[in-house]
Amino acid sequence: MSKGAADYVCQSCGAVSPKWQGKCPSCGDWNTLVQEMAAVSAPGGVGLKAKRRAKACAVESLDAEGRDVRRISSGIGELDRAVGDGFAQGSAVLLSGEPGIGKSTLLLQAAAAIAEQGHSSLYFSGEEATDQIRLRAQRLGLSKAPLGLVAETCVERILATIEQGAPPDFVVIDSIQTLWTESIESAPGTVSQVRASMQALIALAKTKGPVIVVVGHVTKDGQIAGPKVVEHMVDTVLTFEGEGAHNLRLLRATKNRFGASNEIGVFDMHGDGLREVSNPSELFLSLDHCDAAGSAIFAGIEGTRPILVEVQALLAPSPYAAPRRAVVGWDTNRLAMILAVLEARCGVKIGPQDVYLNVAGGLRITEPAADMAVAASLLSAFTGIALPRDAVYFGEVGLSGALRPVQQMSVRLKEAQKLGFRQAYLPSAGEISASGVAVKLTRLPQLKDLATLFA
Repeated sequence: MSKGAADYVCQSCGAVSPKWQGKCPSCGDWNTLVQEMAAVSAPGGVGLKAKRRAKACAVESLDAEGRDVRRISSGIGELDRAVGDGFAQGSAVLLSGEPGIGKSTLLLQAAAAIAEQGHSSLYFSGEEATDQIRLRAQRLGLSKAPLGLVAETCVERILATIEQGAPPDFVVIDSIQTLWTESIESAPGTVSQVRASMQALIALAKTKGPVIVVVGHVTKDGQIAGPKVVEHMVDTVLTFEGEGAHNLRLLRATKNRFGASNEIGVFDMHGDGLREVSNPSELFLSLDHCDAAGSAIFAGIEGTRPILVEVQALLAPSPYAAPRRAVVGWDTNRLAMILAVLEARCGVKIGPQDVYLNVAGGLRITEPAADMAVAASLLSAFTGIALPRDAVYFGEVGLSGALRPVQQMSVRLKEAQKLGFRQAYLPSAGEISASGVAVKLTRLPQLKDLATLFA
């Protein structure tokens, strides 16, 4: 492999510049251009002679019988749920998360559980020595698992280790930012090294068939570090979310070629490792059932899983000319929209007051179906009238004040009924399968109809 010209590559977006600049011309980040030696392919290129030497590809018909996807269960139900009923053979998975969130702990538990089931499993660590991994395994009670440990960062040596003998079933690489390949003359963690290392690992997964799970670091903005193309290359992208103040951990599949995207797995972090949370709704709901104003129960959907969560609102007189809007677990811009609709369409003057909104339990809600629950909590806090504790709320609010239907309304109602809720407030539009649903339904066409309940 001959040397190429020295280019300056942005470590945030992967853009290439022929000269150094303080600001990346592509993404606008400052001080991200790093000089890297690009590798150049062997002479010959893709000219006429190369075309003559190349073999034609085999063309298959669309209706040809394919092989069934073989899956490997990790024995951890929440992890299997997030990746789609187990890891698909030959798939490449990218797991990212904040430092200390529990990525290595989760993968060590999964690799050990797979090894104990009789599958061959390897754990490659580029950040920790094998003795450190053994100490963690002892704390987790996994020291007897037949798991292979390797401390290595060179991609060529990792591939040689995997290819010797029978290929393993499950491989963990911790992490991609520590790997380097001899074909690239740049430091580990640079865009060129990350891209080349991931490409080699994915090629191994597709040809030899092992499941390869790669840990990826995140930037200060919470994005996966390295070039964006890495997320396009892998089959599944998992993000491990959580806050330091809570033991709750959410494993979210933002991309999955072998299962449902946006599926989540819920874990509880303890000293002996991560524990599964089989019923997350009970974890997100408040333990006290006092009749406090400003609290509404939202029946949401995360992936294919129904989850009930408590939305809390608090209003206070603002001592400043510009009232404060503090939001935890929801979109600040969407809160501003709901406040505007309440004032313009319902005549509720919340604007001069400070507004504090919180999603209990540490969950972050992204779906617009929470609009109605947020509006109900704001109206309750504004009037001082407590909402019924046996009621749930869901529905999207339009700028006209209309309540729009949301997806999987029947699934939300069944989850509410299972947890003991006896009534639900929802949009008037949208079909519901009434079979098996014994919840009293209050269907509202406009947000002002919800506001009249507090008059």
